[in-house]
Amino acid sequence: MKLPNAVTMVALTILSSLSCLAADSSRQHRLLLFEYGKGPNRMIELDAAGKVVWEHKPPSIAVLFQVLPNGNVLYAYGGKPTGVREVTRKGEEVWNYVSKCPQVLGCERMPNGNTLVAEQGPCQAVEVNLKGEVVRVTPLKTSHESYHLQVRNIHKLANGNILAAHEGEGAVREVDVDGKVVWEYTGVENAGDARRLPNGNTLISCGTQKRVLEVTPGKQIAWQFAAADAPELNITWVSSIQLLPNGNVIVGNFLRGQEGKGAHAFEVTRDKKVVWKWDDHSFIKSLTTVRALD
Repeated sequence: MKLPNAVTMVALTILSSLSCLAADSSRQHRLLLFEYGKGPNRMIELDAAGKVVWEHKPPSIAVLFQVLPNGNVLYAYGGKPTGVREVTRKGEEVWNYVSKCPQVLGCERMPNGNTLVAEQGPCQAVEVNLKGEVVRVTPLKTSHESYHLQVRNIHKLANGNILAAHEGEGAVREVDVDGKVVWEYTGVENAGDARRLPNGNTLISCGTQKRVLEVTPGKQIAWQFAAADAPELNITWVSSIQLLPNGNVIVGNFLRGQEGKGAHAFEVTRDKKVVWKWDDHSFIKSLTTVRALD
């Protein structure tokens, strides 16, 4: 059998690389996102081709949302009044909790059907049932005094504790039901979200530090993806993170002050390969939370 010469081998390698690039460029996602910033504050759903299939306008400032198993969307709104709403894809309100605090910008529907509300001023996690009744209040620790940046996304963990991202302080804390801090990671900037991974590590969106960070329970960095890893993305403010079943991460890039440059959202592998990005600047100025729905 005749072996291919060196020129042939190089050509085959180039063709293989081009094939991989073509596969990456064809990757598509259905998206749900919150536009916020210089553009209108609105929620938009796009099909895989980038066509708008649903649009919803919140009653006031809103930056975080959760897609529920029934297809409805849960989001916090931070105006006056402030609280949490659940709406259908027709925009019909099916649940609403009005808070007595100055501002709510984070929330999560729990497996038991109750909703975890991230209240600011004072900073606390309030568990509310479907009747709108408060069933538990857990104090959250933060050194940030101004209520607007005290806490963003919060999550109920499998062990019953709460994981909270304290944006203004740049900290992520896990607290028990009484508010006792059992784990924390500090020293990040504008921490908008944190997710506990199946391996026990914690994935953190590090805002204006322009990076996504995975840290171990011992607070060691296990993985990170930063602006220097992909300068063409113009990572400005890592505002949301979503772990996909394949282990990749969907990152929301809030382009505050950098509108029109770089990617609004992208998907990155654990070997730091960007396999998808979305950057339609003619459609939106900037976004906060983005989720792939496929």
